[in-house]
Amino acid sequence: MSDENLPLLDAPALRALAQAHDGPGCPACAAIRAPGWEALPGGFDASRLRKAGTLRDPRVDDPTLEEWHPQGTRSWSPEAPVAPAFFPYNRCDAWQCAACGRPFLRYTEYGGYYVEERVRELHAALVVDAPLP
Repeated sequence: MSDENLPLLDAPALRALAQAHDGPGCPACAAIRAPGWEALPGGFDASRLRKAGTLRDPRVDDPTLEEWHPQGTRSWSPEAPVAPAFFPYNRCDAWQCAACGRPFLRYTEYGGYYVEERVRELHAALVVDAPLP
């Protein structure tokens, strides 16, 4: 599936994607243990994942950098909500393990001196439909 044909995933679609997989994963994706945002493990064969959709709305040229943490969580916290309209989710793609379907979110972090591929496991209970103010 080309990037132009990826479905735009909202909160209900993300929940459905997460609920479709029940379990810890398989040997193909077991190296990814990322309840919060983590660097994609070095040496991990990214071809073991396939794109399932995107959270990047093509109608929005400059997505907000505002985050959604009503319970006082932080970006890297495993308990942080997954709010598709907010950063970093609004710059993510959804991926699945090609072998078992375990879902992940991925985005590229551009720091001052580095570029790092980040990954987070997708859990339905953390997905929220928080609108931008």
